[in-house]
Amino acid sequence: MITPPEKKKISSRGGARPNSGRKKGSKDNITIGSLLETIYAKSNGQNYEEILVTDFLQARNNNDMQLMLKYHNLILNKIMNTMAKVEVVESADAVEAKKQAFAEALAKLTGVKQD
Repeated sequence: MITPPEKKKISSRGGARPNSGRKKGSKDNITIGSLLETIYAKSNGQNYEEILVTDFLQARNNNDMQLMLKYHNLILNKIMNTMAKVEVVESADAVEAKKQAFAEALAKLTGVKQD
């Protein structure tokens, strides 16, 4: 008895399609640099930072509270990310304890006994 070849099951659930998506090595058409250059060229030589400040002041002069809050959030998020610093101060005892713990862990890993 001859058995018919198995039919390939076709799903109706979607999935990858042949030749779909971006081609390998393709690049974005819009880059941040080109976008900023275009803004500079189209705004009579104003850079984006100047435009941002001008728009913020315009929202402030118009008493547009919602827009002002958006600008505040945008500007403060940028400022806080660039200005945030964390300073860790440890006592000499804490540093020595960490050195000892690290030396012990390293000795266990390498099998070398410490003096």
